[in-house]
Amino acid sequence: MGHAVLTPFSDTTLSRLELAASAEDLQSIIETLRDQFGVDHIVYHWVNSNGEQYGVGTYSEDWVSRYLQKNYLRIDPVVQGCSQRFHPTDWKQLDWSSKAARSFYRDAVEHGIGNQGFSIPIRGPNGQFAVFTLSHNCSDTEWSDFTEQYRRDLILIAHFFNQSALTLEPDRQPEAVPNLSPRETDVLTLLATGHSRSQVANTLQISEHTLRAYIESARFKLRALNTTHAVARALHRGLIVI
Repeated sequence: MGHAVLTPFSDTTLSRLELAASAEDLQSIIETLRDQFGVDHIVYHWVNSNGEQYGVGTYSEDWVSRYLQKNYLRIDPVVQGCSQRFHPTDWKQLDWSSKAARSFYRDAVEHGIGNQGFSIPIRGPNGQFAVFTLSHNCSDTEWSDFTEQYRRDLILIAHFFNQSALTLEPDRQPEAVPNLSPRETDVLTLLATGHSRSQVANTLQISEHTLRAYIESARFKLRALNTTHAVARALHRGLIVI
């Protein structure tokens, strides 16, 4: 797999996400991301509490129509599995044991989706749930190397993408911007620029125990699922700048 080097948050694509004003903008951005990462497909799939589906992505119109006509949502192991998870998931970790799931997988591969996939579950306000997925046709080793290399970047991009999609909801009220302390801001800024936790603690001359306290406080204020999500939300809201 030949992949372009993507530097998180210095790429113009992420700036475009912040300025996205329509579904068409998101579609254009997701196509750019697909090309940057050198994969066959990237898809953002949103399912609300009423079962209504919304999405943008690079799947063919034939597959999207077939997915809806066959009501694959009710058996899709990616959607079903990610709805029970909070962390990024390789498709090989999902349950494909049922006859319906195996048939679905064969159908997807025949429609060019790829034999490998990596999905990031996202939970937003008011029960909103979405999945950001990359898929490709390659060996297990190639895919494992790819997802290990870009895992952090993909998590951040997925949450940025979801925040942009949320702003397009009609009548949506903006979320209140939390107040981070100067120390919390320093911690998240250093983490965003690629420093390890030990490097952050050394730079700020604090113990790792104190560092964890600052991270947990920032996560709570930002209503983030994990540290990476906290960094993404802080960047999206302009609370930190790198």
